[in-house]
Amino acid sequence: MPEGPSVRKFHHLVSPFVGQKVVKTGGSSKKLHPAAFQSLWLQDAQVHGKKLFLRFDPDEEMEPLNSSPQPIQGMWQKEAVDRELALGPSAQEPSAGPSGSGEPVPSRSAETYNLGKIPSADAQRWLEVRFGLFGSIWVNDFSRAKKANKKGDWRDPVPRLVLHFSGGGFLVFYNCQMSWSPPPVIEPTCDILSEKFHRGQALEALSQAQPVCYTLLDQRYFSGLGNIIKNEALYRARIHPLSLGSCLSSSSREALVDHVVEFSKDWLRDKFQVNSM
Repeated sequence: MPEGPSVRKFHHLVSPFVGQKVVKTGGSSKKLHPAAFQSLWLQDAQVHGKKLFLRFDPDEEMEPLNSSPQPIQGMWQKEAVDRELALGPSAQEPSAGPSGSGEPVPSRSAETYNLGKIPSADAQRWLEVRFGLFGSIWVNDFSRAKKANKKGDWRDPVPRLVLHFSGGGFLVFYNCQMSWSPPPVIEPTCDILSEKFHRGQALEALSQAQPVCYTLLDQRYFSGLGNIIKNEALYRARIHPLSLGSCLSSSSREALVDHVVEFSKDWLRDKFQVNSM
């Protein structure tokens, strides 16, 4: 799954749409109905480790804005002539109920948020996005097939969710799981890309009597760290993945933390440099 630097990049792509209204929806999601986002306002976007959180509010709870949202530079300005191109393979209108009542299908679980429609006013409206191995977000464009599948067909990836906004642009979510959640818990001390990352806490965790490769993947201490960062940091520090943390010298543990932070920041910087070229 995408690691901290990649999800930070996704957050950067989504941020220009904050303050805009969803005017059209589409996508293939069956668990979370795309039509539930119709007429909602994207109010906030946050990233925590490997997860992206988006807050949506309905019209009646919007604060008056000082100015209308401005469309982001380089977005499509013309109307799409093909419905599938504009909305994605499974376009959704505001009504989605099987009886034609306009209400999405209710959830069968009474203990969790109804994933088919936006939570009520007294509930939290944060959408938690967890990306799969090839998860991504596209802005004002759709992902295209890069090669034929095993059957020889050139089929474009199917978006999980497509959101068109009042500013004229749209976001496309691929290979991800989404659910309504409480407000995200902010723990910058364990985020490897945060300025408040707590080295002492990380070093203490690495001193445990367990393989360091397991400790590095523990999101309680190294939020946003995945296999790519883990492997690169261990290689640079010349530490075997199965080495017990308690058997490493303090200098080795410190070097490992240094490489984790350094490689993560370099990776994030490279992502933005490639995009700006």
